[in-house]
Amino acid sequence: MSASPLSRRELLGYAAFALPLAMSALPVYVHAPKLYGDDLGLPLALVGVVVLAARLLDAVQDPFLGWLSDRSASSRRGRRLLLILSLPLLAAGMLTLFHPPSSHKAALAAWLWVSLMVVQLGFSMGSISYYAIGAELSEDYHERTRVTATRGAFAVAGVLIAAAAPRFLAAPGEEAQALALFSVTFLPLLLIGAIITLRLSRRTAVQPVHQPQGIFATLALTLRNGRYRWLIAITLLSGIAAAIPGTLILFYVQDVLQRPALSGPFLMLYFLFAAAGMPLWIAAARRLGKKNAWLLGMFFSVAAFVWAFLLGAGDATAFAIVCVLSGLAYGAELAIPPSLLADIVDTDVRAVDARPDGAYFGVWQMIDKLNLALAAGIALPALGWLGYHPGEPQHAHSTLSSMYALVPCGIKLAAAAALWIAPIEARALLSQERTTGEFIR
Repeated sequence: MSASPLSRRELLGYAAFALPLAMSALPVYVHAPKLYGDDLGLPLALVGVVVLAARLLDAVQDPFLGWLSDRSASSRRGRRLLLILSLPLLAAGMLTLFHPPSSHKAALAAWLWVSLMVVQLGFSMGSISYYAIGAELSEDYHERTRVTATRGAFAVAGVLIAAAAPRFLAAPGEEAQALALFSVTFLPLLLIGAIITLRLSRRTAVQPVHQPQGIFATLALTLRNGRYRWLIAITLLSGIAAAIPGTLILFYVQDVLQRPALSGPFLMLYFLFAAAGMPLWIAAARRLGKKNAWLLGMFFSVAAFVWAFLLGAGDATAFAIVCVLSGLAYGAELAIPPSLLADIVDTDVRAVDARPDGAYFGVWQMIDKLNLALAAGIALPALGWLGYHPGEPQHAHSTLSSMYALVPCGIKLAAAAALWIAPIEARALLSQERTTGEFIR
């Protein structure tokens, strides 16, 4: 692999595919639960159970897809073949998810589950290989943060498009029609993004991946890495803290702020400032180290977001400020953890002459999926059991505001405490390895 800096063409070419990937993620994880639970009339608890089941099964497949990506890495097309194969699955899943049939509740719930499974399979197959390709673009500590931050900026652009598009594709109050049209316009952007990435990104020198033959042996190799175990534990906590508000934001804006028309602008503000803050987190990681910069981002996130609990009907300006500040903090989550992961994979290269990037990112993505599954599978049924029903603002503040703001802040503080004590800063540890001659587990 080349250690030279990527040219702007190579960097932007690699990052292009992040845009359509992120465009698919926001509607699937944010709009689909509300579409089926509110507009289509499925009970909220049932939507939560269906989404939880689909996401749990989706998460289980990710380590296998990561192992498969590693097995394909030494072939002529390498990991890129799986990225290509993911495109029809992702396209078909988006179309079916947002074109539901008129049917009774059981059939509609089954349609939701199957559609989620298809779109999530396509997303996982493409994204795991895509992230592994990114980890192999450079071996330089700081260059990796540049790669992940640029990819994160394109992902934010995709989220902004996904947040804004429904407002322009249909009249207010026609969310189902807007999402159906969005799923169609998504298809050419998916194809264009994939072509740009496949043609313009740097082709890494293909390195033989010396790995155990079986999937379980490969996964065991990743989990023997102590720093990786710390990283996925912290990512699980921090990801749940981010996923709960992501699952509930449309309900919060509708029934607590009572400004449903501003849902799109609020999401756009949040992700716009996440992208705008990315250079700040690159600089912070360079100056403070990646671990300390991430820790700073976590504390900033809690300080910015906890105020959402105090807001009520009409507090649109105050919530816009919350979105701006918490969006700035979210930039750290986009840029730093994947860069840390690429550094941690290096330690396996030094220890056992193996670089199973796909296996690492497969488990990593499984944890990310578990975050989203737990957020939907716990938060939505819990709200239903506590007496909250969408469209009833009089019962929203005490239950919905607490679940939306206080619970995530508590979980984020737990993640920060774990990060504080975790030995995951690879630069310092690898420096210690060079001076002591030991590989530290």
